[in-house]
Amino acid sequence: MSNRFTNILAISLLIFVFLIAFFSMKDDSATMDEIAHLPAGYSYLTQKDMRLNPEHPPLIKDLAAIPLLFIKEIKFPSEIKAWKEDINGQWDFGFSFLYHAGNPVDKMIFWGRVPMILLLVFLGGFLFYWAREFYGNKVALLVLFLFSFSPTFLAHGRLITTDVGAALGVVISTYFWLKFLKNPRPKNLILAGLTFGIAMLLKFSLILLVPFFAFITLIYAWFKAEKKPLFDILKYLSLALLIGVIGVVFIIWPVYHYHTLNYPVKRQLRDTQFLLSTTAIPKPLTALNIRMAQIPVLRPFSQYLLGLFLALNRGTSGNTTYFLGEISAAGWRNYFPIVYSIKEPLAFQILTALALLYIAWLIKKPFWQNTFQRLRSWTKSHFPEFTMLSFIGIYWITSLSSRLNIGVRHLLPVFPFTFILVSVATIKWLSEPFLKIKYLILGALILWQAISVISIYPYFLSYFNELAGGPDQGYIYTVNSNLDWGQDLKRLKKWANLRGIDKIYVDYFGGGDAQYYLKEKYAPWWGQRDPKEIEKGSYLAVSATFLEGGRGIPAPGFNQPSGYYHWLDKYQPIEKIGYSIFIYYID
Repeated sequence: MSNRFTNILAISLLIFVFLIAFFSMKDDSATMDEIAHLPAGYSYLTQKDMRLNPEHPPLIKDLAAIPLLFIKEIKFPSEIKAWKEDINGQWDFGFSFLYHAGNPVDKMIFWGRVPMILLLVFLGGFLFYWAREFYGNKVALLVLFLFSFSPTFLAHGRLITTDVGAALGVVISTYFWLKFLKNPRPKNLILAGLTFGIAMLLKFSLILLVPFFAFITLIYAWFKAEKKPLFDILKYLSLALLIGVIGVVFIIWPVYHYHTLNYPVKRQLRDTQFLLSTTAIPKPLTALNIRMAQIPVLRPFSQYLLGLFLALNRGTSGNTTYFLGEISAAGWRNYFPIVYSIKEPLAFQILTALALLYIAWLIKKPFWQNTFQRLRSWTKSHFPEFTMLSFIGIYWITSLSSRLNIGVRHLLPVFPFTFILVSVATIKWLSEPFLKIKYLILGALILWQAISVISIYPYFLSYFNELAGGPDQGYIYTVNSNLDWGQDLKRLKKWANLRGIDKIYVDYFGGGDAQYYLKEKYAPWWGQRDPKEIEKGSYLAVSATFLEGGRGIPAPGFNQPSGYYHWLDKYQPIEKIGYSIFIYYID
């Protein structure tokens, strides 16, 4: 396959990603996390004060907020309680800033999402570049196809969230780390340090890159060592430490310094003390964090560590959600494997299975024979693949132990490496014998995945594969950011207007404001309200997250209210808005 033809196909796929993401997000209302991220990012850039949303690093939020600097009519509500008095009043401030301050909310959300789409396209382009450099044109194109027709990337790459940014951070930092390992000259050392620092500013879960990079550096140095193994290992580990220092000193500290320039010292100290008091972080660490907040040169590091500690605490404390008929705040060990199996295209799952079977066939000998020698030999000659497998393993193991079970999006950092490894094995599989049959199978799977993903346009967030019965049945399995994140509120408004409905009760989950959009039609409802209070002959709209949360069986140890929506079991929804909002007629 010629380079020219490969470039044309790659550019076409990237244009497709941009266009389909751009046009599919136009009618989406604000999702849950966007209500915190976009206002926080605008406050960082205009106020140089990071009192809001410290549990996420600032870089994604900054990028989203940059276009807002050119919208002149935006008013910053600096006098409201959520800004002046509350500790991390991100939700109240976000709703006030977007819906109650007279700001052009739809315009702000739209332009805030455009940098996210550009980031998505950049990730696709970088993945193609990496795969092409290491494995050639065919592998690169297949990787880019899998990326371009990934419903999870298309869904979240249009939103102001950190998950796609986290995937990008893993890819670029690992690429330059491998460059450093292969050739530890100053240029590669500096690039590895800068990209590592950038990755740390994209999502706190990428702190896993620290043990990951330490591990692959140790393995690489061990394999490379010859006459003086201990010296070579210490040399590489010392250089790795230097890379970390470059990232911390030249990326993390300056960015956090800017974001705390106007953050009053007393306010930062008060906020830090309170927020850490509600975590399970060991006392010596919280004491150190608080002490750093009082030292001017260490204040940026204190704010970074505060966010990291809050993120770690949330991963261990969980989040109330619905899954497979249960409602729990403690999470499930089988959550991510099952969600991954039903949220990713079935065609890709089959392609992955074929790749694994082919690899198993290549091994040929029983794996227990000469295992260590064969593994060492393979690792030395396939170190990039070993690196990707190592990260996938580390991230999956960590995810399985996490109690934060609110979306397949949290697995996005492993998707790029999965695409590359599956593509490498698939292209190797395309050889004699049965070459025509193999190409026919691959072509059928590619066509199947493309049709499956395009057919759900513009509802990529609600994608479920054929195993789950498609998006219409997705709510049976899981909700929240897998199906219902509040994206369909503007579509509910359009439906109510077309039907000429004067009043509709709404129990809405998401980042929109039902009263802002529905105005006089809106009647507030909540799950634990007495059903007798609803007027006969009325319409009731319930978000799937609240609906299933109110019908799920409490998991062992769950002691919050439950079962409050079973009264709707005798009704059939008369309409579903974008798969996420159920409309009932109460007679």
